[in-house]
Amino acid sequence: MPTLTTNSTMQNHLLAALPAIELNELLAHLELVSLKLGTMLYEPGEQMRYAYFPTTAIISLHYVTESGASVETAGVGNEGMVGVSLFMGGNTTPSSAMVQTAGNAYRLERHQLQTEFKRAGLFQRMLLRYSQALLTQVSQTSACNRHHSIEQQLSRWLLTTLDRIPSGELIMTQELVANMLGVRRESVTTAAGNLQQAGCINYRRGHISILDRKVLEGRVCECYLVVRKEVNRLMDPTSK
Repeated sequence: MPTLTTNSTMQNHLLAALPAIELNELLAHLELVSLKLGTMLYEPGEQMRYAYFPTTAIISLHYVTESGASVETAGVGNEGMVGVSLFMGGNTTPSSAMVQTAGNAYRLERHQLQTEFKRAGLFQRMLLRYSQALLTQVSQTSACNRHHSIEQQLSRWLLTTLDRIPSGELIMTQELVANMLGVRRESVTTAAGNLQQAGCINYRRGHISILDRKVLEGRVCECYLVVRKEVNRLMDPTSK
């Protein structure tokens, strides 16, 4: 296990926003873990044991219906954390959390998270502000899924994922993307084909490469910028 330092936690924006005195309190309790694609961090109604602060991993928050259909309600990357129920007092949730993109994250045991939250320092404030940002993402995703085209939804999802993986190369099958958006695979195939013809992306054998971000931004709905601006505003520790 690598030794954690203040510098090594800078990959997670929420942790990076903390002053050294608060971050040092966490260092002894943070555990760096490798998360594999498809790993389920928690199931609906399951007692959560850990909070996760992703660095290179991306976590998908899902809701699964009784019929087995699922849709992503929000995604969590290096901007935030997974497990808001742990400090909000709920401990469980009707949704699930699954690793969408393999990578690393810092893991914090739930009792330690609650202890640090109760210190009422900037850590508490940032966690609450992140909760508001997450609510914004969930509500905007709901509106997007209802009112915007699948091509616009796919563009939003690609740009949001790209913000968390600057390489511009996504390892993602169309079937998995369809499950994230809660639509038919054929619909994603058509939308991805349109974006490829427009020169935005290149798709081959489960790899999606972003070729022209500017063009992709021109085809996305307003939902992407609404969420991005709100996350940036709320996760800035100097903002009021």
